Amino acid sequence: MTCGKLCAGKTTYAERLCRERNAVLLSIDEFMLAIFGQDAGEKHDFYASAIEKLLMEKSADIVSAGADVILDWGFWTREKRDYAREFYRSRGIESEFHYIDISGDVRKRRIESRNASVSAGKLGAYYVDEGLLKKCDDLFEPPENGETDIHIKE
Repeated sequence: MTCGKLCAGKTTYAERLCRERNAVLLSIDEFMLAIFGQDAGEKHDFYASAIEKLLMEKSADIVSAGADVILDWGFWTREKRDYAREFYRSRGIESEFHYIDISGDVRKRRIESRNASVSAGKLGAYYVDEGLLKKCDDLFEPPENGETDIHIKE
């Protein structure tokens, strides 16, 4: 499972892990954008939560079928991280959190690059305006020591 702020590089990292481990990538954003584009509106959080629950169940099915799964969403709160750990533990599935921790300058450059690619139609991702950035930053609770298995500092 990937953990980190918006535009920390979670998707790029998750895609690399999938190639290295021959794993299945499950991304809430991928489903949300395919279904709603940039226009989920006021129901965005409701839809994202429903998709998250579905993908958690599907991930357990995929692991039971013999493949590894990489969950590409932020796990921004301790509550969500604790829930995920317990979800897998209760099913006898090993799991690990990879926390991507980046500097503000790197993140700013990534947001600018991402927004330019989204605006040019070259990237299927959310455009990050000030409102979205503030909302996501307000939600994010950095993991405490021992809460993640791999800490990547950039």
